[in-house]
Formats: sequence, structure tokens, C-alpha cells
Amino acid sequence: MATMSLSPINALSPLDGRYAGRLANLRPLMSEQGYMHRRVQVEIAWFIALSDAKFAEFKPLSPGARTYLLGLVKNFSEADANAIKAIEKTTNHDVKAVEYWIKSKFDARPELLAVAEFVHFACTSEDINNTSQALQIKYSREQVLLPALDKVIDKLRQMAHEYADEPMLSRTHGQTASPTTVGKEFANVVVRLVKTRETIARIDLMAKMNGAVGNYNAHLSAWPDFDWEAFSRHVIETPEPLGLGLTFQPYSIQIEPHDYMAELFDAVARTNTILIDLSRDIWGYVSVGYFKQSLKKGEIGSSTMPHKVNPIDFENAEGNLGMANAMLRHMSEKLPISRWQRDLTDSTVLRNMGVALGYAVLAYNSLSVGLNKLELNHEALADDLDNSWEVLAEPIQTVMRRYGVQGAYEKLKEVTRGKTVKAEDLHGLIRSLEIPEAEKERLLVMTPASYVGMAAELARRV
Repeated sequence: MATMSLSPINALSPLDGRYAGRLANLRPLMSEQGYMHRRVQVEIAWFIALSDAKFAEFKPLSPGARTYLLGLVKNFSEADANAIKAIEKTTNHDVKAVEYWIKSKFDARPELLAVAEFVHFACTSEDINNTSQALQIKYSREQVLLPALDKVIDKLRQMAHEYADEPMLSRTHGQTASPTTVGKEFANVVVRLVKTRETIARIDLMAKMNGAVGNYNAHLSAWPDFDWEAFSRHVIETPEPLGLGLTFQPYSIQIEPHDYMAELFDAVARTNTILIDLSRDIWGYVSVGYFKQSLKKGEIGSSTMPHKVNPIDFENAEGNLGMANAMLRHMSEKLPISRWQRDLTDSTVLRNMGVALGYAVLAYNSLSVGLNKLELNHEALADDLDNSWEVLAEPIQTVMRRYGVQGAYEKLKEVTRGKTVKAEDLHGLIRSLEIPEAEKERLLVMTPASYVGMAAELARRV
């Protein structure tokens, strides 16, 4: 079979195929090129910091050399990534290929050539990998994941306020229940999402640079009296570009324990579960006609049924949220486990971080599109309420109980359960009650649409 050139049409993953254009902002961060970029950043940060450690054998670098080295990070390109990949064909080791690429950039620079052996000095591959992965997560969280989620939250908050006073029949167990408002139902979701969003944002991204088994063995063999732990903390916690701007992990085996990753991926998965719940609810509301969807010129809902406008954005979101969660939950369960001081099972799994987050971001974008298409069908909402007078059995029996009317629940049950209840049925019962006339009048003017409790206030408050 002829070799195919890689393109979106023959990509194995839909994230790089059908949906490639929707994830263009995540790809530079979570691709293999993005991983190489961060490895170069870590190696350069460590190298420059070593030059400032006042070792007799490694004098502080000149300003020109520092600018040049930081430029290798700032201007890292696809061509650079391909050059590293070419070196890897010989080394068969991806981190060593990065080291050799950096050293190759020292040619014709005597100052750097003289200290080239301090590139990757005392580091194990995982010192570079775990810090690079934390940086990938850092930028993906800040630049892609949270902004995509915030668009969903902001739209839901807007809808909560816009529809705060729009009454809607509730359904508990699929049956008619005490009315709410459309805005309050969106407000419920906003409150849940804000909490999980805060969790995602606050989780510290941990990193270690402590050698082959976490004890600074090689470091101390070179300079026994140097405080390598403090030095490692300095490199990891100093803000970029001279440091990494991460949180220092003082205890580890060869690999950083990945507990923070598990916490983060679980938080994203919990967020996604809330959004699956939302997607299914909106799908149902579209199905019963509470929402219409704005039409896009030329768009086809069904290949055979011209009238259809399918809720495809919410279906797409639900499916991709499920894909994301399957991977996120596997990672959160697998990554904190490593046999003895090191095994490689985490390595191949971690290369899929971008895939898991990619499915989540794809879903968030679908939800944003879908939410912006929704148009409230006021008539359908009103009709449903007008046909559901039985929901007023609750307030009537609650007032009856207030005034000590015996058998309040049973009397309402006799009038309403399993029957089509009309306004006159309830009004006849209300007029017969032995309660104050003012209470009778209040109940007589109540309708399913007006019986919404604090829903509107709660929606506006969110």
C-alpha cells in the first residue's frame, strides 16, 4: 500500500482529523512538539541556574549567552522539533536527543562550548519530563481549558439572568412537579460549575528535579557541600523565564508521584459529568419543545426528514465529554501508581494528556455553539403549565396544614391523583375549606405559572 502523507483526512484520531481546526490552540501545547518545547525550556532554565550557582568550574554566563539561550526557547519551531526527532533516530532516547540538540546550538559559540557538559547536568530524564509535563498542563489550563469552560459558564449565567422570571414546569421522576423558572435551572448548573472550575484552577502543579531516585545522589557526588535541594526548589519555583513557575515537590521516587495530576484530572472529569447532565437536560427540553434552535443557512438536520433541526451540538458534547472522562479517570487511577522506584507505564499514558483534554475542550466548544443557538419557546412553556394544574395540590395542602385542616394530604390526593385536574376542581375544593378568606383568595388567584417560589430571585442572584 502506498504511504499516505499525514493530513486531517487520514488522521487516526478525530481530534487531528475531523475536529483539527477546533483544537488549533491546544495542539502547540500538548503535541509532541509542545512536549519537546517544554523540555528545551527546562534544560535551559537548569543550565542558566547552574551558571549562577557560583561553582568555580562554571562561571556566570554573559548577558549575550543568556539572551541567546532564552531565544532557543522563545523561538522554538516545528523545524527545531523535527531536528530533535532526527537525532532521536540515532539515540533512541527522546530526552537525550533534546540534550544533543541544545549542545549542537553551541557551535561557533566558544563561551557555551566550554561548558556544554553542564547541559542536563546531574539530571535524570524524569527531572526533565515531569517538569515539562507540568508546564504543558500549566499553559493548557490557562490558555485553552479554562477559557473554553468560562465561555460555557458565562453563557449559562447570562441565560440564568435572562430567563430568571420565565416559569417552567418541573419534572421529578419524569412526572409534573412544582414549577421553577428556566433561569433557575441554568443557575443550578452555574453554581456547580463555578465550584469545580475553582478546583481546576487552584490545584498546584508539582515538579521535582532530584535525580534518579529522588535523593540528589549524582548531585552530591559532584559538589557534596552544595544545597541541591534549595537549588532545585529555586529553579522550579522561580517565575519564568529564568525559572519554571511551578510548585516544588520535595519527596519522590524517580518520577514525580502524579497525585496532583490525579486531582486535576478528577476535577476536570467532575466538571464534565455536570456538563453531561446539562447536555441531556437541554436535549430533553429541545425534544419537548421548550427550546427551538436557530437555523443556519444551508444546514441539514436529516438526510430524509426536511423538518428536523437536531440538537447535534449537545449530542456531540455529551459523546466527547464521555470520551474525555474515560481517559481522565484512567489517568487519575493509573498515574499515581509506579512499581518500586520506577516503571514506564506512566510514560505512554502521559502522552495522551492532550487527547483527554482535547475531547473536553471540543465538548466545551460544542456546548458554547449549542447554547448560543437556543431560542426559548414561550408558548410551549405556557401550554405545559396551563395543562398541569395538579401541581397546585402542594401549596393548597400546605396551607390547609398550616390552619390545622385534618387529612389535608388525603383530600388533595382524592382530587388529583391519577386524574386530569382542572382549575375549577381545585377552586371548588379551596372554597369549601375552613381557612381564612384572605388565604382562600390568595390560593384562588394562584396559577401554575405563578407558583415558582424563590426561583426568580435565586436565578438573578447567581
